[in-house]
Amino acid sequence: MDDSVDSSTHRRLAVDLFNRSWRLLALEARAPEQDDELIHVAHASRHHWGEIGPAAAVARGEGQCSRVYAALGRAEPALHHAERCLELVRAGGEGFEDWDLASAFEVAARARLAAGDASQAAHYATLARAELDSVADPDDREVIEAQLDELGR
Repeated sequence: MDDSVDSSTHRRLAVDLFNRSWRLLALEARAPEQDDELIHVAHASRHHWGEIGPAAAVARGEGQCSRVYAALGRAEPALHHAERCLELVRAGGEGFEDWDLASAFEVAARARLAAGDASQAAHYATLARAELDSVADPDDREVIEAQLDELGR
């Protein structure tokens, strides 16, 4: 298949759509159309990362899809994408940073909460917190800690 989209366009779209998903997630209230857009932009971003990589961006895209579905209360796809994110992070590859595993565990905890499994959510949150000890940058640690703190609310 001839892909007429060059890699710089794939990258720009992946980043822009990923950032759009964060802005939509941050809204206090979304209209049903915005919920639909949220799903579409997360998947579109993941698609574009899948076209060009690196492996870390693909894993993060899976994590974002899981986060979106968890926010919408859709457990099955949240769990699917959380598992995929964890698989990709554990497989490793290009572009991973010291915070990726902690983030993947946080996403897994969030998906378990969406599924109503508080015990497994607590387990993954504990794994994420333990993994934070290996995160060198305090700003990266702070972001994931804040996300974990959201789970308790």
